[in-house]
Amino acid sequence: MNSLLNRDQKWIWHPYTQHGLNQPILPICKAQGSYLELEDGHRILDAISSWWVNGLGHCHPRIAQAISEQAEQLEHVIFAGFTHAPAVNLAEALIHATQERGAKFEKVFFSDNGSTAVEVALKMAFQFHQNRGETTRTRFLALRGSYHGDTLGAMAVGEPEGFHTCFKPLLAPVDFVEPDQIDDMKKLISQHSKEYAGMIVEPLIQGAGGMRIYSAEFLKEVYQICKSEGILLIFDEVFTGFYRTGKAFAFEKAGVIPDLICFSKILTGGFLPLAVTLATAEIFNSFKSEKLQHAFLHGHSYTANPLACAAAFATWNELSRPETQNQIKIIEKVTQKRTQALSQHPRVRQTRSLGTIGVIELHGDSGYFAEDASFMRKAALEKGVLLRPLGNVIYTAPPYCFTEDQLQFTYDVIESLINRS
Repeated sequence: MNSLLNRDQKWIWHPYTQHGLNQPILPICKAQGSYLELEDGHRILDAISSWWVNGLGHCHPRIAQAISEQAEQLEHVIFAGFTHAPAVNLAEALIHATQERGAKFEKVFFSDNGSTAVEVALKMAFQFHQNRGETTRTRFLALRGSYHGDTLGAMAVGEPEGFHTCFKPLLAPVDFVEPDQIDDMKKLISQHSKEYAGMIVEPLIQGAGGMRIYSAEFLKEVYQICKSEGILLIFDEVFTGFYRTGKAFAFEKAGVIPDLICFSKILTGGFLPLAVTLATAEIFNSFKSEKLQHAFLHGHSYTANPLACAAAFATWNELSRPETQNQIKIIEKVTQKRTQALSQHPRVRQTRSLGTIGVIELHGDSGYFAEDASFMRKAALEKGVLLRPLGNVIYTAPPYCFTEDQLQFTYDVIESLINRS
């Protein structure tokens, strides 16, 4: 039998999958709005926006139209020495949107995904100091419990125990600070103040590391220390950007302006891979000289792909619509109410919410490799909801098209699973 699943099993190596466990792979034939549809016709509510990327829902018609129209004009061109309207339109929109919220970004560098956007930011921070003759600044600071991606630079600034343990021998030296423990950072600074090129954080909430929320006050202290010590502050907003925290950007909610910022995930509405790293004029100008070696010699074959840029520009316009903003408020309100109610459950250690993100942390083993995750994921799918728990942490991060009824149903399913566990 030459079914889709048989062909998949024969040829495909899936991400974050232990194929030795023979866990089921579900064949998706189409999707619309909040739902994924299986080959057999069953529908599944996508309560995590398919790894956080489908912020406006699946197959959004106006984003699809923007891609279709762009495909008839220009599908791709090398971005070294060339430019095009979709990239310029998107760059203008992002710069204006961040500047309106107090940031001082003036340049946009395009890449392909969140991990490469982080790599770009780390390399920019390092070379910024090198170009200025500050050759001792070769280390980075990061937060315990972080996840910034799966490329080597991004892994180095992520939590050293867990996802990336196997690759420790390959990773650059990084010093880690526990969120909300500013004294730890001050101690490191006193020992290595002239050695740090930058500090990278996921602002306010750490995503794949367990959806841990920490305080804006801590971030403000981090900002002040970085500023006084000449350390560039990098915000990884791959997850938190584009209204996930309730505001357009987490830096706006935190009241802290970084030197570099990374966006991806919702950027294209889930249609195409694209990422951006935004930089200040000061950082950009440090790369300008008559020597080629001072330039930022980094790029990708599909840098600033016009189709992806057109999708991203359409996505930003859709996010700004009053209807979308109203939906975000509804999701935020329901999420806060349902997570608070579950906080009293005897199986629940803690609940928390931030914007459209809801988190239920159960008693028991924590971490990505805890056994709760596979049981919860499978049981939720049987009830028609896509969840992807992080160990004992169940979370929701739905697309903004989720209705109140769909979100209430999702939390009804979560509560039933907690009762069964």
